[in-house]
Amino acid sequence: MFARLLSNFRTTILLGLVMAGVMIYAFGQLAPGGYDLGFWQAAFRWLHVLAGILWIGLLYYFNFVQIRVMPAIPAELKPAIGKHIAPEALFWFRWSALATVLAGLAVMFARGHAYAMEVLSFGFAGGMVEGDQQFALMGIGVWLAIVMFLNVWGIIWPNQKRALGIVPADDEKKAKAARLAMLASRTNLLLSLPMLTSMAMYQTLFG
Repeated sequence: MFARLLSNFRTTILLGLVMAGVMIYAFGQLAPGGYDLGFWQAAFRWLHVLAGILWIGLLYYFNFVQIRVMPAIPAELKPAIGKHIAPEALFWFRWSALATVLAGLAVMFARGHAYAMEVLSFGFAGGMVEGDQQFALMGIGVWLAIVMFLNVWGIIWPNQKRALGIVPADDEKKAKAARLAMLASRTNLLLSLPMLTSMAMYQTLFG
């Protein structure tokens, strides 16, 4: 029975979400402040990390696997990638990017308006004073993530629609669109490393 349950993707995800929901509820019951802003900050951070794993995981799949391997795939097999795998991957890719950014902003504002302004202004909100430098490092990560998100929706997805034939285009436009999408994806790969450094280092060192 358990094997049958795991064979169904949707059932597996729903069960995992239910289990996670029960744990989130339990954390709220045990948290010192109950279901206060601190709890919601933690809940939004969970969503931020979950969506971020999906977003960046797919970004790395595209760059570490699909883009590199595609030239070696026989021409008769490439339509299977373009018509079935890539559109599905791009669906989760773009919507997880949106969820990651929205959840991240929710975490930031749950920590207080003053904190959010310091991060978004690189520590210059109210004037740079000693100790504000850490906000600059976090702000770099936040703005890099926003740039990456805009890149997904503004460049990668519109050009992938042309390259994959979702939007009608001649062969020349498809080739140009595929290259633009690839370069935009590589840009996000490049930016993801300092972005993740900012997020992980700040959270560990400054909380």
